[in-house]
Amino acid sequence: MDAQLGQLVTSRAGRDAGQQFIVIGHVGRRVLVADGRARSVKRPKQKNLRHLDLHQVWADNIRQKLVDNASVTDADIREALERLQDGDEEVD
Repeated sequence: MDAQLGQLVTSRAGRDAGQQFIVIGHVGRRVLVADGRARSVKRPKQKNLRHLDLHQVWADNIRQKLVDNASVTDADIREALERLQDGDEEVD
């Protein structure tokens, strides 16, 4: 399964293992992930899909902004991560 824009993922390899991110883009066979803190939207981390656990939840507001090419801020990412971790976001 491929990661989709706005999807919640957890890193399972590297120095950021265990940290949660939101997918904000794709580069070849890798995905771009951000958490709004250590990895900002302007400097996302490239991760191999094999090094990520994909969760079946999405930040719909982030996904819609990315699809519409609207700007996504670090505050948007942090807020979406908090909602997803608390279980408040809708599951697709």
